[in-house]
Amino acid sequence: MGDYFHYRGNQLYAEQVSLTDIAARFGTPCYVYSRAALTEGFRQFTHALQGREHLICYAVKANSNLAILNVFARLGAGFDIVSGGELQRVLAAGGDARKVVFSGVGKSAAEMRLALDAGILCFNVESAAELECLNEVAGNMGKVAPLSLRVNPDVDAKTHPYISTGLKQSKFGVAYGEAVALYRRARDFPHLRIVGVDCHIGSQLTEVGPFIAAAEKILALVDTLASEGIRLEHIDLGGGLGIRYRDETPPAIADYVAALLLALRGRGEKLILEPGRALVGNAGVLLTRVEYLKHGEEKNFAIIDAAMNDLMRPALYDAYHEILPVQLPPSPQPSPDALTPTLSRLRERERTREAIVDSCGGRGEREMQSLIYEIVGPVCETGDFLGHARNLAIAPQSLLAVLFAGAYGMSMSSNYNTRPRAAEVMVDGDTVYPVRERETVAQLYAGEKLLP
Repeated sequence: MGDYFHYRGNQLYAEQVSLTDIAARFGTPCYVYSRAALTEGFRQFTHALQGREHLICYAVKANSNLAILNVFARLGAGFDIVSGGELQRVLAAGGDARKVVFSGVGKSAAEMRLALDAGILCFNVESAAELECLNEVAGNMGKVAPLSLRVNPDVDAKTHPYISTGLKQSKFGVAYGEAVALYRRARDFPHLRIVGVDCHIGSQLTEVGPFIAAAEKILALVDTLASEGIRLEHIDLGGGLGIRYRDETPPAIADYVAALLLALRGRGEKLILEPGRALVGNAGVLLTRVEYLKHGEEKNFAIIDAAMNDLMRPALYDAYHEILPVQLPPSPQPSPDALTPTLSRLRERERTREAIVDSCGGRGEREMQSLIYEIVGPVCETGDFLGHARNLAIAPQSLLAVLFAGAYGMSMSSNYNTRPRAAEVMVDGDTVYPVRERETVAQLYAGEKLLP
């Protein structure tokens, strides 16, 4: 996470703002984003792609907050959307419709009309039935729809099965062996214009190999199409580059891009990439407060005010998120190395019981012991956890930061158990901007009606 979330003394900061101060001002649970982290991630992509015609389309599903979309729009990003609602968010945030690609297996006719009216760059079509529907919708509107086929290259992404999208059994894309025939059909439709090819093999990939294997199959397809007179304007190789949550070793953005460019050497088509997690995952934390400590015979539980409805990934994927105390005890003083912004060093730090007790003047000895806790929320589900077996020295009302929560955190949140969704804030240097107000319970049922 670089310098964007770091300890200063015994306090965890977002850029130049203490998370303790953010909690006091905005309450918890609260998502906290770093504008500098968002900007730096995008600039790493643009720097690596210098000299190559390209378009970086941020995958909106990773985090669709308007402020985040606006940051990327100002940087010149395009956007990868999967619904009409996401398109409306992009436009509301100042995004350019001419830089939007529309993915997804179930686009409705209404969504197609919305996108055609907006003038998007391309539809990534994922079935023969969708191809026919798009032609009909465009014809009824007197328009010609630009399209790519999302081709399933049958490459194992070596990631969680729920986020692996490039195998034969996946619902996504058209089969590789059927792609040429479907391109021929598309060429014959009067209200469609072929502009590219698209593939996306999955999310949270930590090796370059699957990306290159998919790219090589797509490039072979491009050559086959060219031999039949179907020449493409762009090649969209999707997204899926992973981040480090625990002990993963994903390639750096520069290395990932360099490998793709090597595979594309000598080709003139525009390259489109659709990063999501790689841009926002490290740029956000979920700030939460300990409500109760519950000491059982077999496990100790830290019951926090955030829950699975706020961050679904642990319950859905059994995903790991680092969880750190926002405030460390003031003594003994940690080594300078331990206070560096590199949070990998923080993973190695453990506080002893004696240090904790000393720092508290001997008060709250039971509560402030360094113990192994299950980090759980108040939702009425056994699956409501954010972390298993975490060694933490905490007390009731302690603040915790759930790291690497910028992607698929707020965008997957819900109101289960009639829980209002969290507030969201953006830190820019020493300034904090509220970018989503905390919901109220009254807002949750405002659209519901009693029977007469």
